[in-house]
Amino acid sequence: MNPRLDLLQSYPFQRLAALLAGHQPPNPVSLHIGEPKHPTPAFIRETLIANLDGLSGYPATLGTEALRSAIAQWISRRYGITAPDPATQVLPVNGSREALFAFAQAVIDSSRPAPVVICPNPFYQIYEGAALLAGAQPEFIHTLADDGYAFDPAQLPEETWRRAQLLYVCSPGNPTGKVLTLEDWKKLFAYADRHQCVIAADECYSEIYFDESQPSLGALAAAVRLGRTDYRNLVVFSSLSKRSNVPGMRSGFVAGDAAILKKFYLYRTYHGSAMSLPVQAASVAAWQDEAHVVANRKLYREKFEKVIDILQPALPAEWPDAAFYLWLRTPIDDVEFTRRLYAAEGVSVLPGSYLAREARGFNPGANRVRIALVATVDECMEAARRMRRFAETI
Repeated sequence: MNPRLDLLQSYPFQRLAALLAGHQPPNPVSLHIGEPKHPTPAFIRETLIANLDGLSGYPATLGTEALRSAIAQWISRRYGITAPDPATQVLPVNGSREALFAFAQAVIDSSRPAPVVICPNPFYQIYEGAALLAGAQPEFIHTLADDGYAFDPAQLPEETWRRAQLLYVCSPGNPTGKVLTLEDWKKLFAYADRHQCVIAADECYSEIYFDESQPSLGALAAAVRLGRTDYRNLVVFSSLSKRSNVPGMRSGFVAGDAAILKKFYLYRTYHGSAMSLPVQAASVAAWQDEAHVVANRKLYREKFEKVIDILQPALPAEWPDAAFYLWLRTPIDDVEFTRRLYAAEGVSVLPGSYLAREARGFNPGANRVRIALVATVDECMEAARRMRRFAETI
């Protein structure tokens, strides 16, 4: 077996299951996993069904021209930029998760000494696993409340950056909800250029924001505004899962630097990861419609308003810039808080320390929990009431 598999840590949800084992509270409410629970729009389901004849044919790794064009046009409308070239700058993928993992396998040159992959901390665990199995060492940039969750590349020494081949960035952030600014991107692009490091920008939460007049900034738009219209050293990862409530379709895309995507496409022709034709047809329909996305955001906005109001002042909660998580400070150790909350009130949340790694002397997820507001409005409100009741007994 590949000895690098021994470097992988248990996934956060496996650790959580072990932590909560033995407790069987009545009427549990699950807020620990970021799985969208809003109904899938009917028109997406209908389009999928109408195209089931496509199951009789092998799909191409490159995807259909219709899908690539729909994605390119969506990028143009969403970010107010010229559409990327659907033939060279857009590639469909089976959800952002598998692509984020596979990308490191294609990018990392393990023949170079001590390659490094840089990640935010806390972070989406796929980044770390992708780095380790590609033969690279993950290094972490802490994102902390005291710094406004800034993603500061200067936290790491130049020696580390000289070995960096890949930089994972998540904006809006998981779990902090932080959206990077244009100045943030300017700084990251400068580091990437200086060290010839590829940026993998994870934007799977880009469509969950709260002010319709101020959509979250994306990496492609930032690149264009900074004169980087070739998207050099940049590949963006996005998905329909959160935007359109279709996590089971496993439909997303990568877009950006054509030279990098050409190599990634070659890798994927061997990887066996072509999207099925019925899913491609349903994806075209989803990318071409915005009404259901606006309605989706409205539901999340309502949940944040009501949940934060209930939690205060027992558990001070802050609005994120975007995404559907509360990154909540706990009055006691985060793991103990999680275990006792579930035992007493049946509400499952995720310990922040499970989403981070200790680096440079501390774990930036400690004494935090991630709460995914994915259940119904009523369920989220009931969970918030139980959490407040529990917090008032600590």
